[in-house]
Amino acid sequence: MQSDEILARAKAWADQDPDAETRAELLALIDSSDLSALEARMGKRLEFGTAGLRGELGAGSNRMNRVLVAQAAAGLAAYLLKHFEKPSVVIGYDGRINSDVFARDSAEIMAAAGVDAFLFDQRVPTPVLAFAVKQRGFSAGVMVTASHNPPRDNGYKVYLGGANGGGQIVSPADGEISAEIENVAANLTFAEIAKSDSFGVLGDLLINEYVQATRKLVGEPTASQIKIVYSAMHGVGWQTARKLFAAAGINEPLVVASQIEPDGNFPTVAFPNPEEPGAMDESFATANAVGADLILVNDPDADRLAVAIPSERGWQRLTGDQVGLLLADEMASRPGASGALACSIVSCSGLGAIAKANGLEFVETLTGFKWISKVPQLLFGFEEALGYCVDPSHTPDKDGISAALVIADLANRLAAQGKTIADRLAEIGEKYGHFATGQVSIRVADLSIISNTVVRLRNNPPAEIGGTAATFTDLAIGSEKLLPTDGLRFDLTDGSRVIIRPSGTEPKLKCYLQSVGETAAEAVGKLASLEVAAKALLA
Repeated sequence: MQSDEILARAKAWADQDPDAETRAELLALIDSSDLSALEARMGKRLEFGTAGLRGELGAGSNRMNRVLVAQAAAGLAAYLLKHFEKPSVVIGYDGRINSDVFARDSAEIMAAAGVDAFLFDQRVPTPVLAFAVKQRGFSAGVMVTASHNPPRDNGYKVYLGGANGGGQIVSPADGEISAEIENVAANLTFAEIAKSDSFGVLGDLLINEYVQATRKLVGEPTASQIKIVYSAMHGVGWQTARKLFAAAGINEPLVVASQIEPDGNFPTVAFPNPEEPGAMDESFATANAVGADLILVNDPDADRLAVAIPSERGWQRLTGDQVGLLLADEMASRPGASGALACSIVSCSGLGAIAKANGLEFVETLTGFKWISKVPQLLFGFEEALGYCVDPSHTPDKDGISAALVIADLANRLAAQGKTIADRLAEIGEKYGHFATGQVSIRVADLSIISNTVVRLRNNPPAEIGGTAATFTDLAIGSEKLLPTDGLRFDLTDGSRVIIRPSGTEPKLKCYLQSVGETAAEAVGKLASLEVAAKALLA
């Protein structure tokens, strides 16, 4: 893009920006003629897709800011008016920087456009927003959050009611909404987008509805209960989780005090994602100090759950697959259980064994709960990235709070029998087979590294990995059961599996590994060898 065009775009954006901070940021770059920085902010638009918007806070069309969010809100309103006779929307927000501002702007714009808009009067977890969309029959929901992304990010997640069932959007809705957003951006400034304060307000009443519905996932509490430590990771999960545990009769967890209140600066973690190295160190320290038996950690918007248990080597964070199989076994073995168990293609296929043993259907989907939540007659769904849906009839999305309740209840019941979560994992292995899963992730600053690596392996797939013959499947081609997706799958003759795909929400290339064995030790040993081979493959 020519320098004159970049400067002209930047000046036009600054002229309409109502935020003094981002306007000053852009004007300073214009005054200094910092074309590189201006190109980064104005060279393209932050793309709206099935994950909505997600990106770094800052000035310009390629950053999250009030102008970009206003355009998104007006575009979504235009879409809803075309597709729903009497459109309605509910808007929630988390504790990230500017989440409340973006949410209010959205409510004012939706209301002025003729959409029946409702705004939460407090910060809420993403699962509560998803619950509201489905249970109140809204045409759409907007959650202002960047989930577990880096601290300087924010995002705009969209749910659709009607035929979409209240879950996250999929194609072609994303493309149609994106086109409406681009039309707004091309024709209206921020000031020209109509706004109104004639929106409704939601609060404790709906949160309590979520608590009362979710509490029914567990039965009466055990008389004696274990000691649990909980962290909100500077997010918004605690107040709702606290109410839910109390309603279910489970002792209130001891909290990680340094992380329990919402704080968009995330002062104790580099990345507010329980999967990242060091992210759970504060939880481990608290658990050691109080002599805890179990650790439960929600990510900042509480749609994910991390679980850690004591081991001979200290605290062990369970993988998403281990927690997924724990929950699947729990839900599938309950009296009267029926329907389908579902997971993403990169998650542990041990779920299929659980489904078969319990007379249930097993479904694999593309990555993301926008697909898992749409499985017909879903009983339980999960993805290895710490996402679990234990109550699809009420909350059609991953929910780290309801999953925390079920895990806490399970741990209490096991303790009453003199058992632990580790014992139950061993039982699951003996009953359904021993699976070990892991992941090799590469975080990059240059996204071309990801695309170049995928192209290299797609064009020249290895015939063997780690000395074992491998069959290659290009997931971009698709099949009768799966739509095309950017990924590569290798099935090894010893039963192992390697799947490589770019992350949909972070600048990462992810390599998902799975091995199977006659014993847990054999599966773990094979996984270690597979990890070495995978790193060589991606080098």
